[in-house]
Amino acid sequence: MKTNKALLLMLSLLLITAGVLGLTSCSSSTPTTTHGNTQTSPPPGQTTGPDIKPAAVSIENMAFAPANLTVAIGTTVTWTNNDSVAHTVTSDTGIFDSKNMAKGSTFSYTFDEKGTFSYHCAIHPGMKGTVTVQ
Repeated sequence: MKTNKALLLMLSLLLITAGVLGLTSCSSSTPTTTHGNTQTSPPPGQTTGPDIKPAAVSIENMAFAPANLTVAIGTTVTWTNNDSVAHTVTSDTGIFDSKNMAKGSTFSYTFDEKGTFSYHCAIHPGMKGTVTVQ
């Protein structure tokens, strides 16, 4: 069981690293840019091929980083709990809920509609974030 958890953690870290470095497989696209506390992925017209880049949010120091994320429609956002305590990723409108996430856990949600989606940690209500889908 520890081996499976270790492999999952290693895979999660690899995916986060790839997202941070802007790596893509055999495709050319505009790199993800970060402005302050908002991370932006390219709009659909700027990405070649059928793949849309995944986006990552780290949960650390009792906060979501970035707290405000802008992505293209169809993007899968993955949150990783890098904090030493449990957290949740809970939509303010109830469309997604990670339930309790222990340290090292991940939660993913694919945004198929345009709009701004606010979320929070149900355990720590002061932790808030938004995903804007264009």
